[in-house]
Amino acid sequence: MLNQLIKKAAVLGSGVMGSGIAAHLANIGIPTLLLDIVPRELTKEEEAKGLTLADSQVRNRISTTAIQKLLKQKPAPLTVKKNLGLIEAGNLEDDLIKLKDVDWVIEVVVENLQVKKQVFEKVEQYRKPGSLVSSNTSGISVEAMVEGRSEDFKRNFLGTHFFNPPRYLKLLEVIPTQYTDPEVLSFMKTFGEDVLGKGVVEAKDTPNFIANRIGTYGLLVTVQEMLKGGYSVGEIDSITGPLVGRPSSATFRTLDVVGLDTFAHVANNVYEQVQGKEKEVFEVPAFMKEMLEKGWIGSKAGQGFFLKQGKEILELDPTTLEYIPRKKLKTAATEASKQEKGSANKMKALVYAEDRAGKFLWNTLSQSLLYSAQLLGEIADDIVTIDRAMKWGFGWDKGPFETWDAIGVEKSVQKIQESGGEVPVWVTEMLEKGNTSFYKEENGDLYFYNNGEYTLVEFNPKVIDLKKVKKQKGVIKKNSGASLIDIGDGVALLEFHSPNNAIGLDIVQMINFAVDEVEKNYKGLVIGNQGKNFCVGANLAMMLMEAQDDNIYELDMVVRHLHSALLKVKYSSKPVVAAPFGMTLGGGAEVCLPAAQIQASSETYMGLVEVGVGLLPGGGGNKELYIKHLEGIPNGVNFDLQAVANKVFETIATAKVSTSAEEARENNFLNFADGVSFNSDHLLYDAKQAVLALSEKGYKPKVRKKIPVTGETGYATLLLGAEGMRLSGYLSEHDVKIAKKIAYVIAGGKVPFGTEVDEQYLLDLEREAFLSLISEPKTQQRMQHMLVKGKPLRN
Repeated sequence: MLNQLIKKAAVLGSGVMGSGIAAHLANIGIPTLLLDIVPRELTKEEEAKGLTLADSQVRNRISTTAIQKLLKQKPAPLTVKKNLGLIEAGNLEDDLIKLKDVDWVIEVVVENLQVKKQVFEKVEQYRKPGSLVSSNTSGISVEAMVEGRSEDFKRNFLGTHFFNPPRYLKLLEVIPTQYTDPEVLSFMKTFGEDVLGKGVVEAKDTPNFIANRIGTYGLLVTVQEMLKGGYSVGEIDSITGPLVGRPSSATFRTLDVVGLDTFAHVANNVYEQVQGKEKEVFEVPAFMKEMLEKGWIGSKAGQGFFLKQGKEILELDPTTLEYIPRKKLKTAATEASKQEKGSANKMKALVYAEDRAGKFLWNTLSQSLLYSAQLLGEIADDIVTIDRAMKWGFGWDKGPFETWDAIGVEKSVQKIQESGGEVPVWVTEMLEKGNTSFYKEENGDLYFYNNGEYTLVEFNPKVIDLKKVKKQKGVIKKNSGASLIDIGDGVALLEFHSPNNAIGLDIVQMINFAVDEVEKNYKGLVIGNQGKNFCVGANLAMMLMEAQDDNIYELDMVVRHLHSALLKVKYSSKPVVAAPFGMTLGGGAEVCLPAAQIQASSETYMGLVEVGVGLLPGGGGNKELYIKHLEGIPNGVNFDLQAVANKVFETIATAKVSTSAEEARENNFLNFADGVSFNSDHLLYDAKQAVLALSEKGYKPKVRKKIPVTGETGYATLLLGAEGMRLSGYLSEHDVKIAKKIAYVIAGGKVPFGTEVDEQYLLDLEREAFLSLISEPKTQQRMQHMLVKGKPLRN
């Protein structure tokens, strides 16, 4: 069993979390049974249809409704709507017999130990021997859940705590019991990383495990310090978000999103199981209890710590429970921090400052760091596990111990001790031995402090860290926009590192160099990076500047160079694999389309969005998307060429962006041969393996072929659609002008329907249309607006 992948799963409990886990499994391609309790009453609609409580439609209603809700939830739990077909609705009375065909049963029912034990008693009657069973509890003892279960059940049982929403949050806490077979634990960790795409940490069976224990403590300390220091909700959120390497939702916006009811439940779970000072911290403050009584639990109730009135966002005054205008905290420290380079210097500028922001951040941060250090050994075996849990589960840039290193362990410990604080013995012993940091780097390898000595941090071999590779091997060549790196086994990687990875002439030069170098000395090339996004398009500021100076000749040259470089990628004698992730827009998509293969992160948002700045794709994107559509049609199948042109025109003219890699496949940016990586940390490894596989098969470069186009009649058809959109008020006059240019390029200009044309002919049409549009004042206004405001202008 453990040597095979899990082929079918069952999720018991169809609430937000249960249905979210079922959706995540469906996204991966695992058929999943979703079961919930049988309703006790008919709805009015069911009564009107003449249904009874015995009808399966009624008995499965709770899970059926949960499945339907997946299509409406934001952010979307499904990568594509068709994945819904992999989730089967059922109930916990009629359908438990189906567990005999299931490889993994995940319990996600109400957080009540007795209820969970009753569910597992029933599961035991129907599960097949050797199948995995796990609980998604967020903090109840997993050991206590299996009391009275058989030896086989206990051996194959463990906790698997997903974070909400399961599709987007990386952390999976795996919690073994004393009975869990080590092979089962090992399998779940590997399966969690390689198949589910998670960052997996092994947690001990303690209240709230790792991330929720430390995260909840930090949030409550923040609230208590706010009340003590007379700060406002808005002031705290303005200094506890990106300023200190935390998500933009900061403290109270996070609580509104999570739901105060959920947060209070998690806090109470620890409160009931700890003693002394720790118990005091986990007591939910009185004003929050009042909020709970009033139902002000956050976003799902329409109000919580914040309330939106029209366009204004108000904050809650915790002393009066009235909503007041939102405040921000701006001090010398917050301003000084913004001027500093590097996250460590930014943090130091904040936490050691003696103004209101500095004092608050020191008080909250120092308590969280000490708490994390005190819990070492109790909740996890090492600091790496704790740091990873906080980064993957709560979206922190740095975990507690990485943060401690950033602000300086010696200096902070001295300050804590001077103010009467108690530092855990193992931390002071570390300093006494002359070790001044929890982590240290040697020859590009990372070590962590562990029981009196430094131990190598272990990474999954499928994680390629470009910073580490460059430190250990250097680069083949680099300029301001990109670097060519040897990533081993005869594969090179072209890394973009310009601001926002925007494409300029520097990147174009490196594309040319990379293909030449790889053709001579390597098996193939990966185009990828580890920035915030793969690439958000061309260098808009540079293009606008040239356009405003009427340097059309210069722009013409840039477009020709880009076309030439991307044709070089397409017809390279060695395989080129593009590895997009995150925002892959405009020029970013155009770099991927001509590659021999695309290996995309599951969370890839890909589209040709140039119309948003008054342009059409200028890097061959019109032609390549059209060809990708044509290549997706099986040989010998009759097809409607006009329908293909219509689809491509609609995708480009409406700037359609996929919400996942699988949706990008539906939009024909990816084809059947292109791969998807569910673990973003494994993306470059997977792309490298794709290069090696193509090479080993004896890669043959693409052959240049003529392309059939719809010509004049097709152009007229495309224009009818654009004109209809203008008459309905969807398009402005300038939008129509852009749409006409796109239509002309896709149709192949003034040629008869079905004419086969050369790629260069289509590229010339695209270049002429691009240069014509960029010369337009209204397009330049759109470009300016995007650069200044960060959003499209409709003019």
